[in-house]
Amino acid sequence: MGMLAAAAAASALLAPPQENSGRRRLSGAWRLRLRPASPAVAALRFQNFAPKCYITNVEVDVSTVNKEEAFDDRPSLPPGCPIPVVSLRGDVLDSSPFPLHDRASCPTDFEELPVLSEGDLHTLASTPAHPAGLYALYASYLFGNLVEQLWNFAWPAALAILHPSLLPVAIVGFFTKLSVFIGAPIVGKLMDHFPRIPMYTALNAAQVTTQLISAAMVIYALKNLSHASTTAVVLRPWFIALVAAGAIERLAGLALGVTMERDWVVLLAGTNRPVALAQANAVLNRLDLLCETVGASVFGLLLSKYHPVTCLKIASGLMICSFPVLVLLGQLINRVSCHALDSSRTATDESICIDLLDVRKIVQNSLSAIRHGWNEYKQQTVLPASAATVFLNFNVALAPGAIMTALLMHRGISPSIVGAFSGLCSIMGLVATFISSSLVKRVGILKAGAAGLIFQASLLSVALTVYWAGSISQRTPLLIFLASIALSRLGHMSYDVVGTQIVQTGVPASKANLIGGMEVSIASLAELVMLAMAIIANDVSHFGFLAILSVSSVAGAAWMFCHWLTNPTDEQRELFMFDPLYQVQAT
Repeated sequence: MGMLAAAAAASALLAPPQENSGRRRLSGAWRLRLRPASPAVAALRFQNFAPKCYITNVEVDVSTVNKEEAFDDRPSLPPGCPIPVVSLRGDVLDSSPFPLHDRASCPTDFEELPVLSEGDLHTLASTPAHPAGLYALYASYLFGNLVEQLWNFAWPAALAILHPSLLPVAIVGFFTKLSVFIGAPIVGKLMDHFPRIPMYTALNAAQVTTQLISAAMVIYALKNLSHASTTAVVLRPWFIALVAAGAIERLAGLALGVTMERDWVVLLAGTNRPVALAQANAVLNRLDLLCETVGASVFGLLLSKYHPVTCLKIASGLMICSFPVLVLLGQLINRVSCHALDSSRTATDESICIDLLDVRKIVQNSLSAIRHGWNEYKQQTVLPASAATVFLNFNVALAPGAIMTALLMHRGISPSIVGAFSGLCSIMGLVATFISSSLVKRVGILKAGAAGLIFQASLLSVALTVYWAGSISQRTPLLIFLASIALSRLGHMSYDVVGTQIVQTGVPASKANLIGGMEVSIASLAELVMLAMAIIANDVSHFGFLAILSVSSVAGAAWMFCHWLTNPTDEQRELFMFDPLYQVQAT
């Protein structure tokens, strides 16, 4: 009877736990496997089990044991068997600890499982998974983005010097947006099926090569072209090459941004460490704003002292030097993060990449990638958060940019005020990166996102009301109008950081680049639509119409996001189970 009870106890220990059962489970780090010693022997033994396990409060159901069944002929246990025979007395086991070994001779390291305190959990959430890898990522992002922002300011400035019309710059800008809209899904799909480091190296090579080609074309035009008509400029072979190179350069640059901001930073910071991920996203946004300011200032300073051709040669030299540095930094990121960037690659990726790179199927692959990307994009749990980011791209009127600058200059506003307004908007964007990480700590990423959108929509509504109620040519209405727009950048940039983290959390790592590329593609489409609207309503008197569209898009983004939060699905609750919003609702 004792042997049968021992076997029943062992069977109960090894049986899988039933759903909704109150019984305790063994830790998933230990698995016990029993097998008969031989067909004729009914004794059981443990296989490859280290004697450091101590089980407490185990309930064993022995109701199915036949009490009248005798085991007089039971064999003796082998000498090496580490499980002693335990005789069970009584119908119900005692709830005291059930040792597998003598406690005096065996340490009980797992007698009690440690439970992290609230402070420990907060510390863990704030600690990146790979801190050294993150610092290397910041260095790579800073250096690469600085060269990119310098070039983004250099080529339109050079074209403006070459020809007084805005048409050449508009044509290059239009085709770069179009290339992003068409090419981003297929590049995102390719990045999801290709090793990260080789893809990173290839994208850097493509970007630097096309930047050098573009610089060479502009230098050639500055040396050989003078007083040509607009039609003669845009139909020249050098300009066609500039348009093509510019489109590829912008696509490669956005692909690098997506892979670093949506994929790499998540792996290095940790998907289950929301505070660390929020801080990493905030740092990347600060670096982006810093590079945007410094890049434009550096090239502007060069233009004020040297000939445009000399400035472009200096920029070309920086581009050439940047490539080996960026490649080495990419290798360093992977090395100091214990090769975290080598993960999540399957055996079928090679054939998929070869098919995607087939030049003969470029149109078919592009259409297929857009269709596949859209189907994947609309099925994501975090679709409303991503769609809100797209909606914000419709705001081209009540934001610092070309349209706002044209409005203020047409109304006779002093250029110093226009410059101060642009600088204030940049400062607000920088401050927002600090506010966003603090909001995530206090209220979680979901409430932080809602707060940013509502804040932006409210202040833009104030700006729209001031514009329609009074003349912004007067000092007081003008200051209220500009201050409302500048302060709204706090909400805009806060949601830019938080919304990115929400999408990072909700999108699987295997689809991060595809979904990120699709979001960039749709955002480019939104900018193209608003650009077409601005072309149609090109008179300054129609600015109110563009302002209404801008406020409506931001308000629609806020409504969509808040509706998503207040009507969560089970999958959404599971995805953000640790967010304070759903924890409070659960209690």
